[in-house]
Amino acid sequence: MPSSPTWPEIPRNACVVIPVGSFEQHGPHLPLDTDTQIAVHLCTAATKGINHVVIAPPLSITASGEHAGFPGTISIGTEALTTVIVELVRSCDWASGVILVHGHGGNLAAVQRANTLLHSEQRNIASWWPRIQGADAHAGHTETSLMLAIDPRLVRADKLNVGNVQPMSEVQHDLQTQGVKAVSENGILGDARMATAEHGEQLLAMLTEDLRAFIHATCTQWNTA
Repeated sequence: MPSSPTWPEIPRNACVVIPVGSFEQHGPHLPLDTDTQIAVHLCTAATKGINHVVIAPPLSITASGEHAGFPGTISIGTEALTTVIVELVRSCDWASGVILVHGHGGNLAAVQRANTLLHSEQRNIASWWPRIQGADAHAGHTETSLMLAIDPRLVRADKLNVGNVQPMSEVQHDLQTQGVKAVSENGILGDARMATAEHGEQLLAMLTEDLRAFIHATCTQWNTA
């Protein structure tokens, strides 16, 4: 399918794939749209050669309230994001269903609320979340490695640093009640100095394969139900 199709070019059994990112601080070394760039890259790579998939424009400003203490962060909050997801999926009744591909964990509550409502309306919606063993929480070696593999020009290599490396179980309460600024002055939860492009390429290959399998299985299930 062309990258910018017209409506007659949309197949009848199309599945809509929506990259869901954020626009928030990612330490002093990564761009504000890091989550969105990762989600878009994975969607593009995973759907290559799949003709019955339509990639929608990304949701790039979502729920990032936990990063509000940092300049540059823009957020619409959980309630608004829930409404956006619900209305987007409702508008896709011409498709067999909608798959959300996530790059930002802070959207979880909104996604869960939207799923509950949409499933009660008998609409097809599914979510794919990246699962990386040994990943750090935010702007550390994991996300930095991914961005080094996607576009190293966007990584401020001279500003790689270490943030709060405590286990999430030890910072979760302060993180949820006071935001990232309360537990990490530079906005990093992890150690970005450990990042490499080679590690990022390995992660991208693993995530792309997992997402491709998820999209194929989900769309097949919807189209044969």
